[in-house]
Amino acid sequence: MRTDSSLDTRQGHATEAILFGLVPMGDPRTAAEALHELQLLAETAEFVVAGCMVQHRRHADPHSYLGSGKLEELAEVVKLAHSSAVICDDSLTPNQGKAIETAVGVPCIDRSELILQIFGMHARTPQAKLQVELAALQYEMPRLRRKWTHLERQRGGIGVRGGAGEKQIDVDRNLLKTRIAAIKRELEKIEEHKVREVRARPDLFTVALVGYTNAGKSSLMNRLTDAGVLAENRLFSTLDTRTRPWRLPGGRTVLLTDTVGFLRKLPHQLVASFHATLEEALHADLLLVLVDGSSPEAAEQLRTVDEVLETLGSQNLPRITVLNKLDLVADRANLTPLYQMDPKAVAVSVLTGDGMSDLFGAILTHLATVEQRVELLLPHAAGALHGEVRAKATVLSEFYTEEGCMMTIQASPALLGRLMAGGARRAEPKPGNGDQA
Repeated sequence: MRTDSSLDTRQGHATEAILFGLVPMGDPRTAAEALHELQLLAETAEFVVAGCMVQHRRHADPHSYLGSGKLEELAEVVKLAHSSAVICDDSLTPNQGKAIETAVGVPCIDRSELILQIFGMHARTPQAKLQVELAALQYEMPRLRRKWTHLERQRGGIGVRGGAGEKQIDVDRNLLKTRIAAIKRELEKIEEHKVREVRARPDLFTVALVGYTNAGKSSLMNRLTDAGVLAENRLFSTLDTRTRPWRLPGGRTVLLTDTVGFLRKLPHQLVASFHATLEEALHADLLLVLVDGSSPEAAEQLRTVDEVLETLGSQNLPRITVLNKLDLVADRANLTPLYQMDPKAVAVSVLTGDGMSDLFGAILTHLATVEQRVELLLPHAAGALHGEVRAKATVLSEFYTEEGCMMTIQASPALLGRLMAGGARRAEPKPGNGDQA
């Protein structure tokens, strides 16, 4: 069922390719600048970029994406560069892909297919592999007609499943549908297991790292938790959600979750198939939205993150915008457009540690606004509650009395309820100590 141009998510390609795409009329960027992210994607998929070409036009040609003249130019560039593939910066319809391949004489890979290949290369866990396979099969389904130009081939006869006259493309489509249904069942089982796993975790405040791919989420998680998460200077180095305990200044522990990175024009098949993975993190109490502050496209990357969060229905979750890679920002005035998008954004360098105290302060400030500040008496008989209070709440003050330990804490309503059920008593502060119940 595969041709030389069919999707292969198992490995990259050490082959040369020409990149091409469309840019709006009047866009002053060079082809290399306009296709910079596509070049990073191609190199991540182990292609060798032999050249870039763009066409300035308002809309893609519905038949061939590029205009006829530009398509001829692309074919000439491919011939001169002896390239073995062309890669488009947009998702193509099956007819557009076929027209381009016919014109240039080499396989045409669109942006969605390229990203699916990268995800396939980096999938490590059974869940990630199934998610990538599901997205790849869903991508391939409408493109089956490109795989079979010999539709006259029939299946039929006595004992042949499907009956006389069934075309090979129908057989292939049924096989894909069967496999897609099986993968969805497997993912549902994994998701049910994850739900049970999450419910069994200690009831701690949860912070999720989200943001553009290669913004430094895994590096930040490693710095804060010693998680040992793979952190490379390449796109989509990690695909799986990881959760680790993070001890905040002052001793309180929260849960920190790392997620797969977002990307401009992320294939909808991947957003759908990775929804369960992202959903676990996006039920967090707070999002840390990371962006590469040194990137000239940082503002666009922030908008992309907003779009993906909206697709997932999580755009209204509390968030702190983190402008990472401050060590690569030559002039902090360059961050002004980002502060205009979010005046409360925090600039940090995960590499050097610059600005990390500001990030801690922003998180503690957020905790103070969403949690209750109360004074509790933990009787001596309820001494076992001390450990839970220190791990899950912010202890502001404490002193011992004849009745037990009097603590002023900041905690969630759920935790306060459990403490009260375990024997803690809420008390009015004594005059002069300055605390309000």
